Amino acid sequence: MEPEILDHHHADQGGALRMVKDLASGAAGGIAQVLLGQPFDIVKVRLQTTTQYSSAFDCASQILKKEGPFAFYKGTLTPLIGIGACVSVQFGAFHEARRRLEDLNKKKYADSTLGYGQYYLAGGFAGITNSVLSGPIEHVRIRLQTQPHGAGRLYSGPIDCIRKLTSQGGFAKGLYRGQAVTYLREIQAYGMWFLTFELLMNQDARRNNIKRDEISSLKVATYGGLAGEALWLSSYPFDVVKSKMQCDGFGAQQQFSSMRDCFKKTYAIEGAMGFWKGIGPTLLRAMPVSAGTFAVVELTMRALG
Repeated sequence: MEPEILDHHHADQGGALRMVKDLASGAAGGIAQVLLGQPFDIVKVRLQTTTQYSSAFDCASQILKKEGPFAFYKGTLTPLIGIGACVSVQFGAFHEARRRLEDLNKKKYADSTLGYGQYYLAGGFAGITNSVLSGPIEHVRIRLQTQPHGAGRLYSGPIDCIRKLTSQGGFAKGLYRGQAVTYLREIQAYGMWFLTFELLMNQDARRNNIKRDEISSLKVATYGGLAGEALWLSSYPFDVVKSKMQCDGFGAQQQFSSMRDCFKKTYAIEGAMGFWKGIGPTLLRAMPVSAGTFAVVELTMRALG
């Protein structure tokens, strides 16, 4: 082989290997994310979609009393497989976009360092890529989390739920309901998530004059946690509208005809605060979940070299 072709061959292999490492560490982070976050998530969705609880604590204690401790992990199998895949895709897509932007900067300015707008762009790209998976996965999870308990159950499990949603509304209006607002939420959420984390990591490395992989695990987790707070504070109203649309009825029972209709009706009935329902448990959950995700991803990446 010619040396040039050989180099190219190695570069290709290196790129593929790097992608595998990004995906593997993302998947590990995703599993951590689900196991840490699922109990908070069911409380958040119930608060967003019904009015029968006076507070997050009331909601959690009622679930425990009426449905038992395992209810907090209702519908976990879908997210465990699904969110593992989602986080894997998020980190894979983010690092791929980041590398492309670095190459572009290198050509243009001879300096590959990304600006913060570019970090937001790479994060937004990760969000868009991810939404193809996260839209239907979250839709199924929300249906399973909000269905009546006991004899009134609508779905026997995730597969049954997918089948019924598709038969009721078809693919786009059934399984992919609320996809437009999912795109908006994902771009904003992941743009802010990655931007905040990278900003804090870069500042720390610069401040203490150390390499990024010398930053302690505790700090990585803390910055990850803060990034989680930024993610939700910047995108929460989109999430509320998404949840409402994804637990809405079909046919004559359907309350919202579109994302705009849902925004309008929520504002008319609940005022501006309607878009922040359940933000308490969400922010409470964001810290450990996001800290766990970034710490596991970062440590897995260091372990894989």
